[in-house]
Amino acid sequence: MSLYSGEGDPSESRAAERQGIAPSQPRVTFNRLELNRILNLYGRMVAEGEWRDYAIDFLKDQAVFSVYRRASEVPIYRIVKDPRLARKQGAYSVIGASGQILRRGHELDRVLLVIDRKLALV
Repeated sequence: MSLYSGEGDPSESRAAERQGIAPSQPRVTFNRLELNRILNLYGRMVAEGEWRDYAIDFLKDQAVFSVYRRASEVPIYRIVKDPRLARKQGAYSVIGASGQILRRGHELDRVLLVIDRKLALV
């Protein structure tokens, strides 16, 4: 039984509360099209030898796809989906290794252009 569908057993959530376990909260995730676009870019950059590793984090308030040049380093890029900013600055952003927001917007394809262009010019 899944708590995400709303069809979960109410007694399970009450039992979790009695045991001191918080009921699971829905997480922000990338949908199939978003993940496909990100992984296509990742595959191209791996083929060019620019990137070597990645990590995906699905948090309560945002989803993060981190790209690494080497597995032991800090991520060189973080692609973040934050639905709370969807009506303001856009739900998607690309953050550099220094923590600076390189681009933010409403469409993932346009936000990812900052990575495509930067690596194509080098």
